[in-house]
This record gives sequence, structure tokens and C-alpha cells, in this order.
Amino acid sequence: MGSKSTLAQSLIDRIREQSATIGIIGLGYVGLPLALRFSETGFPVIGIDVDESKAAAINSGRSYFRHIPDSAVNSAQSRGLEATTDVSRAADADALIVCVPTPLTQFREPDLSFVIDTIESILPHLRAGQLISLESTTYPGTTEEELKPRIEKHGFKVGEDIFLCFSPEREDPGNVNFTTRSIPKVCGGSTPACLDVGVELYAQAVDKVVPVSSTRAAELTKLLENIHRAVNIGLVNEMKIIADRMDIDIHEVIRAAGTKPFGFVPYYPGPGLGGHCIPIDPFYLTWKARQYGVHTRFVELAGEINSAMPDWVVGKVVDALNERQKSVNGSRILVLGIAYKKNVDDMRESPSVELMALLASKGAQVDYSDPHVPVFPTMRKYKFELTSVPASAENIPRYDLVLIATNHDAFDYEMIRERAQLIVDTRGVYREAAGNVVQA
Repeated sequence: MGSKSTLAQSLIDRIREQSATIGIIGLGYVGLPLALRFSETGFPVIGIDVDESKAAAINSGRSYFRHIPDSAVNSAQSRGLEATTDVSRAADADALIVCVPTPLTQFREPDLSFVIDTIESILPHLRAGQLISLESTTYPGTTEEELKPRIEKHGFKVGEDIFLCFSPEREDPGNVNFTTRSIPKVCGGSTPACLDVGVELYAQAVDKVVPVSSTRAAELTKLLENIHRAVNIGLVNEMKIIADRMDIDIHEVIRAAGTKPFGFVPYYPGPGLGGHCIPIDPFYLTWKARQYGVHTRFVELAGEINSAMPDWVVGKVVDALNERQKSVNGSRILVLGIAYKKNVDDMRESPSVELMALLASKGAQVDYSDPHVPVFPTMRKYKFELTSVPASAENIPRYDLVLIATNHDAFDYEMIRERAQLIVDTRGVYREAAGNVVQA
């Protein structure tokens, strides 16, 4: 039996016995649930993150995400989950799963600095017989073009003494219907041996693993999933504008179309795209496609429509105030919900914040109410020295306009409708535009 199969089989055996140590690098919205899941199945888990506060929270049994209870972290910590900022602990792990951000540069091009910096930092601590799996969303070719050469330059041979996979994250924070365990896991390996090890690893933590032929296929799978959503949301946002001009309720139309039992999947309009994936991932593909001489016109058009939605909503706010002989300049506006989607505290790429910035630039006095984001966080692009205002019966009437940007379940929408002077609804909370409600 050759060295390749010996090392691979040895690692597979340790994974099956659950004696392999799992290292999770990046303890954010993806890494923390994954660490908790592997700990739940009985594996020793080491979490590594540059943020000392995250490591401290985990080691004291506390969660820093609203949708993950303290009890889950405390249970994992009692089972041996430990967190650290010491990257040299990568040497103690048999499998290293990389879950770090892949944002865009100011020129809307892929920023792989977090991925590359992570790989460079662990290289001195790698040893033969380890698996490295990248979960960060990226363009096809990243694993083979950026990770593999760096690893092999350090003296290893991928597929023989180090195993390399790409397995895209599919977390959906706040979704109570699907968990890390129940969401099928796509996995592609740099070699067949790499795939065998990767599939065995994930099979211990998730109910179904979907192997694909290469890391590039796995990378493109993730982009297709999110671009599919971006394009369809762009379509329904454009339909919303058309319906508005025709004085038709787009939400009524979507509900009616959704009664068709085949050939139609309902998507819902909003004030723009939010979250780490859907607003960003299309740019990873369009950038890479240009290297192949392909112009992704369809994808880019959807991106243009979605990016323009905050301006369209602000136009509806301007019109709504004008009809009541008020100007945006000097008006008091309360934005309801600044997380990117309902019932979470995730602010990444939230269109609500762009709405706040646009309204403030027009002279509005902007406040926000979000029970999941009590203090406006530090952000690279936006700066607001604000804390959340309670959406109470006393506060609501004090504003010239209430803008529903994120439809958290925590809001009392009946009371808001009764007490608000004027409402602009971007989420279809109210079934019809009447009285003090304007659909946007």
C-alpha cells in the first residue's frame, strides 16, 4: 500500500473513530455553528479566531450571536470545545476548516486577503496527514490556484501527505427549518484521495454529503446558488417597479402566482440585497469570467437593479412626504429594522443602512429601531452614532415617517399602523396601500 493511501486511510480511520481533532479557523456566522456541530458529535474541537472577545466568550460558555443560545456554546465548552487566538494550535488539529470572510475591494473585485493571510499563517504549523478544507465563498480556481501552490511550496504534496478540499458554507442564520446538520454539504477534493477524506469528515457532522468532481465545481456550485437568488430577486424587484407604475400590488400578484404547483418559485421584493453572500458573490463570478472572455450580462443586470433599489425606496419616501406637504429635509424618520433580514442581528451589507445614509444626506433626521441591534455597530462604510429607539406607542407618533426596512417579528405592526403618521413599507407587511401606508 502506497504512502498516499496509507496517510489518507489513517486520517479516515481517525475521523471514523472520532479521535481526530477538528480545527475551525474563523468563528463567525459559519465557523461557530460548525464548531458546535462537530463538538456535538463527539469530536475534540479547537476554534481559532483573531478576535480575542470571541475566544473569551466561547471559553466562558457564551454566545455572541442572537440566533445561537448561550446554552449551545456552554454545552460544547463543557464537552471540551476550546477557542484561542494562537494560530500555532493549527498543529494540534487533524482537519482544519477555514471559514474566514471573502469581501470585495473598493473596486468591487474579490478580496482574498483573509483567506491568503490565514493560509500563510498556518503554513509553519502544518504537518503530514492533515486535511485543509476551505468553506469561504470564492471564485472557481481559488483552491487550486491560491491554496495548493502555497501548501506545496512549503514542502507538502497535496493528495499524498496533505489533503485539500473546498466545501462551501450554506449557513442561513435565523432559519429554524434548517440547521448545520440538516443542510446537505457539497464537497470537492483537489485529488480523489482528498475528496475521500473530506467526504468522510463532513459525513460525521451532516446528514448528507454531496461529492462533486473538483474543487472548482464546488466553488461554482456556491456561486450558482447565490446568483440564482440574486437574479430572481432582481427580477421581482423590477416587477415591483412595473407593478407600482401600473398601480398593482406586487405582493398580491406573487401570492396568486405562487398557487401554481409547478414551474414557479416565489421570490419577494425588498429595499435591496443584504447579507454577506448574495450582494457579493456575483462579483466573484463576473471578475473570474472576464479572464475567460465572458461578459456576464444577465448577472450584472440583476446586480444593477438590486443596487438601485435603495434609491428607488428613497424616491417613494420623498413622494410620500411631498403628498403631505413635507420635505425630506428636516423630517424625522424612523427606520424599522437595520439587520439585513428578519429576526437576526447580522448587519452585513444591509440595505437598511444605505437607506439611512441616503435619507441623512437629504437632510432627514434619521433614527432606527431594531431590538436585535441595540447599538449601531462600527462599519467600514457607514458611521452613525445611534442606539436603537424603542418602537413603542409613545415613540412612533413622534416621527414624520416610519420606514419598514426589515420586517422583524418583534415589531407590533398593528400598533405601528394605528400610531404612525405615515408608513413606507418595503417588505409587504401590510397587505394593501391605504390610509397612512405607502408600499415601496
